[in-house]
Amino acid sequence: MKLGTFASGFGKKHAVNMELVHQAERLGYDSVWTAEAYGNDAVTTATWILAQTQTIKVGTAIMQMPARTPAMAAMTAMSLDHLSGGRFILGLGPSGPQVSEGWHGVPYGKPLTRTKEYISIIRKILAREEPLTHEGEHYTIPVTGEGTTNQGKALKSILHGNQIPIYTASISPNGLRCAAEVADGVFPVFMNPETYDTIMKPYFDEGFAKAGGGKGLDNFAVCPSVSVIVTDDVEKARMPVKMQLALYIGGMGSRKKNFYNDYAKRLGYEAEAVEIQNLFLDGKRGEAVAAVPDALVDDVHLIGSAEYIKDRLAAWKQAGSNGQVDTMLIGTNQPEAIELIAKEIL
Repeated sequence: MKLGTFASGFGKKHAVNMELVHQAERLGYDSVWTAEAYGNDAVTTATWILAQTQTIKVGTAIMQMPARTPAMAAMTAMSLDHLSGGRFILGLGPSGPQVSEGWHGVPYGKPLTRTKEYISIIRKILAREEPLTHEGEHYTIPVTGEGTTNQGKALKSILHGNQIPIYTASISPNGLRCAAEVADGVFPVFMNPETYDTIMKPYFDEGFAKAGGGKGLDNFAVCPSVSVIVTDDVEKARMPVKMQLALYIGGMGSRKKNFYNDYAKRLGYEAEAVEIQNLFLDGKRGEAVAAVPDALVDDVHLIGSAEYIKDRLAAWKQAGSNGQVDTMLIGTNQPEAIELIAKEIL
């Protein structure tokens, strides 16, 4: 099992903890990851890190598909791949309706259809077997019709692309099926390493079967995010993690469509997920945070003493040995946490 870490979070001012990135690189971490929501972008941060590192891979978790055409994403990926000596991983996601329509001004459409078309177009560009054409529900290339000059021409990339790994962010059953079918890996945001067989395996198996060619966990990377905080004050340390979980489960979507809320229910916290969402959307955010169960935090993250974390890592090691987790993406600001996990896993 490999290790990755995150380069930065979201806030009023964008910054990258390069000391932590360099520590991870020295310790043998495989990758570092950037993100975007509706503030800082993922690509600039990835470029910044690649320029200041030598061996560690850098990926986007994620680049929002509504923000870029597939061709632009391919151009970005090829450029970073060439300039970094093959250290770039392209992580993609459809985001959600609120960001797609409310921030980018792009209809959300059918996210899985968009994902399949988007990745198909990128792979055609990378392969350079013929000039790019695509006729789909979300993308038509070359585009014709109203508002166009009707002079668009099918083009082949000037730059010769490599087979860059493409991961998607997915947690819904259909999203997991889609990732297994068309991508090289998946970010399931967070996971309980002991529930792979019931939460993920059935959907992955269906996607692998549809992909054909013997595809399976041997050539597909599952990369969950795991917050790690080494502390003796567990209750206090859980609070920022609970705040994040409350935001995702309660506020990342509407009552009708919230993938994280549905995911928490599948993880075994159905009543709690309903309560968190109701409180959050009613403006009672403090109560929503308080409603996040300690057990959920402990299922999917590592917060506690060094000895507790070492003991809990046994489940993650087992999932890694079974091929159910390819890379743990460690979220932490603690150098001691970066080192502890490296000593236990690498």
